[in-house]
Order: sequence, then C-alpha cells, then structure tokens
Amino acid sequence: MALLDSKGRLFGKINLLDFGATLVILLVIFGIFVFPGTSGSVAQINSKTVPIEVDLVVRGLNVRDPQQLYERGFAKGGKTNIIIRNQPYGQIAIKSIQELPRTLAVPQSDGSIKELPDPRGNNFSRDMLLTLEGKANITETGPVLGNSKVKIGMPFELEGFNYNFNATVIDLRFKDK
Repeated sequence: MALLDSKGRLFGKINLLDFGATLVILLVIFGIFVFPGTSGSVAQINSKTVPIEVDLVVRGLNVRDPQQLYERGFAKGGKTNIIIRNQPYGQIAIKSIQELPRTLAVPQSDGSIKELPDPRGNNFSRDMLLTLEGKANITETGPVLGNSKVKIGMPFELEGFNYNFNATVIDLRFKDK
C-alpha cells in the first residue's frame, strides 16, 4: 500500500486537503480561546483615570419654554446622555447650567459699538454655558471619555427625555487625585 494514492488520500483513507482545512480551523479556535487579544481600547493603555470637568457652550437652542427642560432632569445635579463623534458615551453628571443673556451690538453716534440686551420678546433662541463632570482617561494624546478623545472645539450631542441638541467644548479641567 502506497503512502498517497491516486486521489490524494493518505493511506487511502484521509484526504490531505480536508485534513489541512480541519487543522487550520482547530488552530484558529485554539488561538481565540487560549490566547485572546488584549481587551479594551488602545487609547486606554498607559493611562490614568482622573475627574474631569468639561465646559460646553450651546448657541441658538430653539425652545419655547426652557423651564420644560429643567423639569425633566436637565438641571444642576441631574444627568444627561452624551454622544461623542456618533459614539454613545453614556450618562454624565451636570454640574451647572447658566443661561447666557441675548445681546445685540448697537452702533453709537460716536462710531463705537455698545452691547445691549436684545429687546425682542418673540425670540425663542437660547444660549447656555454647561459644565459636565465625569471621569476621563488621560493619555499621551489627551483626555479620553469612553473610547473618544475630548478636545476643545469638539461637538457633543446631549440627549435626554425631551431634548436632543449639540454643544461645543470650550474648556477642559482636570482634577488630579
């Protein structure tokens, strides 16, 4: 009896191609379960977690009655869901909310410009300054919330029971432990 027959079978019983395919599948399964890869994101390697405060500015939020936002959890001490670069982060605490006054630049007779309160009563547009607080991983390239880097100028999407709007990061503060 020959080692390989005319059909490529070993000892006339085992097909070499089937044997090779089965061996590759078993090695892959063994590699997945015995030697799993590193868990977590690459951004979190060699990092430390510190408390962070993120200041956001909201420009031109169109809302008829801002009080309805505050009654449904969008208030100091509440929580809001944030989405960074279309990646949900989860809930983060709201440290403060400050509604900014609407003003107009009015030219004066001497050529200067004076900032005065907006007298229009039917203006449903609001500007706000928000401060959120949470925990971020500090890496060599900057702070990371979830799996997204956080930098000044980045848009955040805030979502809650009755709101969904965008805000822009204007300041980051870290509190070392």
